[in-house]
Amino acid sequence: MRPELLAPAGSLAKLKCALNFGADAVYAGGKAFSLRAFADNFTEEELAEGIAYAHERGKKVYVAANIFVRNADLAPLAESFRSLERMGADAVLVSDLGALALCRRVAPALAVHISTQANVTNAEAARAYRALGASRVVLARELSFAEIAAIHAACPDLELEAFVHGAMCISYSGRCYLSDYLDDRPANRGACVQACRRAYRIQSKGQSGWCDLEEDGRGTYVMNSRDLNLSAHLDELAAAGVCSFKIEGRMKSEYYLATVVNAYRRILDGAPAAALADELETCDHRAYTTAFALGENHDTLLPDGSQAAGTCTFIAVVLFRKDGYVCVEMRNRFRVGEVLEVLSPGAAFGSCIAVEDLRDAAGAPCADAKLVQGRYTFACSLPLAAGDILRRRRMRQ
Repeated sequence: MRPELLAPAGSLAKLKCALNFGADAVYAGGKAFSLRAFADNFTEEELAEGIAYAHERGKKVYVAANIFVRNADLAPLAESFRSLERMGADAVLVSDLGALALCRRVAPALAVHISTQANVTNAEAARAYRALGASRVVLARELSFAEIAAIHAACPDLELEAFVHGAMCISYSGRCYLSDYLDDRPANRGACVQACRRAYRIQSKGQSGWCDLEEDGRGTYVMNSRDLNLSAHLDELAAAGVCSFKIEGRMKSEYYLATVVNAYRRILDGAPAAALADELETCDHRAYTTAFALGENHDTLLPDGSQAAGTCTFIAVVLFRKDGYVCVEMRNRFRVGEVLEVLSPGAAFGSCIAVEDLRDAAGAPCADAKLVQGRYTFACSLPLAAGDILRRRRMRQ
């Protein structure tokens, strides 16, 4: 079976972007019950629109309701499940056993996927969730290919989904309480402040009292993880029994989403992973790791806390092309004479275009596109389409 490419959708615009750039399915969250409370998320009307938009294109939408549920959540959660069933959502993601039981009872036609928050790391857990009515499990990020293959062998009728790209948590999947402890914002209720990304100072108490143990004057990022990147190992992951390759990032930008989805889509369609390695450097990210996919790994920490700037800057999104001109919406300033590069799911990907005959929204000639989100047109012979992105290569240091 052809593996599914599953992308994050933090908003309706991001849903459309992900599908445009090649995702087979997206996962989204409503205004309640989702673990990304600080993402834009979806109103019920937006969810209905997003589901219809996806289905018109033969794509799927999974909706996260993966908080740890309290008694007060049960009644509104039941109504949410019924609503998602009526809308035709392709599945709901849950992490709570009560939520799983509730969904099967009140919305029996709605498929249930078990969130990575449930921390499934073994075959018995997978088998138990299948017996309770789940059709898919999103595996914990801490598993190796060998462990995944063992789970698949033990429960072959259960779909397995695994993360292939994006931010990693320093804790076991679904088991972090640091945000709640330090800031009174519970991660397992959707309010994670990513406290693990902060600089910390470690102290040791000796005969002379407390002494700082630190790498430099800023402290050390002792709990900051590298970003996951399994782009070179997708065949191994599929061979282990994974049917859905998941990209993290409901709070990431549209440019990040387009870049990463486009790269993985092309790899899954047969392009060599090595040929797309540089593409995954064009957006901001932390240093990459394969985490534990290949076995024990002691090099997942990112002690300096840094996030590398991508090699490209997002300049504009294409609105339409007509009569030898392209109309774009500006994201970062550009000028006549500049050479821009195309990020596209189509044949124009990687092509370059020089900005000539630049005009503003009123059609007046101009030399400088400096109005944020302003509309500009310029001459274009490339086969660009709505949703394509123009970017500028950054000068290497």
